[in-house]
Amino acid sequence: MDDTTLLPAAALPASEREGVYRAILTRRDTRGEFLPDPIPDAVLSRILIAAHHAPSVGFMQPWSFVIVRNEATRKKVHDAFTRAHAEAAMMFPEDKRDFYRSLKLEGILEAPVNICVTCDRDRAGPVVIGRTHIRTMDLYSSVCAVQNLWLAARAEGLGIGWVSIFENTAVQAALDIPKGIVPVAYLCLGKVRGYHARPELEAAGWRPRLPLADLIHFDRWGETGGDEGLVAQLREDQQAVGEGRFIRDRLAG
Repeated sequence: MDDTTLLPAAALPASEREGVYRAILTRRDTRGEFLPDPIPDAVLSRILIAAHHAPSVGFMQPWSFVIVRNEATRKKVHDAFTRAHAEAAMMFPEDKRDFYRSLKLEGILEAPVNICVTCDRDRAGPVVIGRTHIRTMDLYSSVCAVQNLWLAARAEGLGIGWVSIFENTAVQAALDIPKGIVPVAYLCLGKVRGYHARPELEAAGWRPRLPLADLIHFDRWGETGGDEGLVAQLREDQQAVGEGRFIRDRLAG
């Protein structure tokens, strides 16, 4: 490739860099904060453009987006959630079932827009660059589109909730998704009253945020002593995130 076609590799200006990290650190799985306000087409278009520019294996772009506004259709999906939610409660230890049932885990009917992100596993034919040995790379690509969509929505001041408590076949039937097209994510999208300071499950005591430094291995699994300087930096940075000063202390200027 001629180097003249390459974009500059410099870091983003400080304000833009801060915006990227702010979107990442304040993105939340939204459930009970949706407002009924409609989403302007221009905003929804920008969010979908962001999703469509996600990385994909072999540039196959396996995703499609089913935009769901119809109340009757959303009711079908909500019914599927309700059935699965009741089943899921019984899978947890008895002392956690009531806690689980008390959690708000979807906003299907409250959000003005639902989006189902799918994966067409045959879109680029049987042999795809990069998928020859890891067949699930196309599914991972569609998940990358979800993440792009989610971060763009946060940048636009919107909330997204990912609903995964239902049978995929029920979603396929409700949305008339053809056999062979895989529903990857069912998302609730809309304006919100605000964002929680911490993820709701963390704040509720369901699970804590894991220490990042404890998840790092060097050169091989189980080798955790390879770079004490980096480990110390990770601990300091994670503490700064928890105290709400990461962007100010680490990115300003």
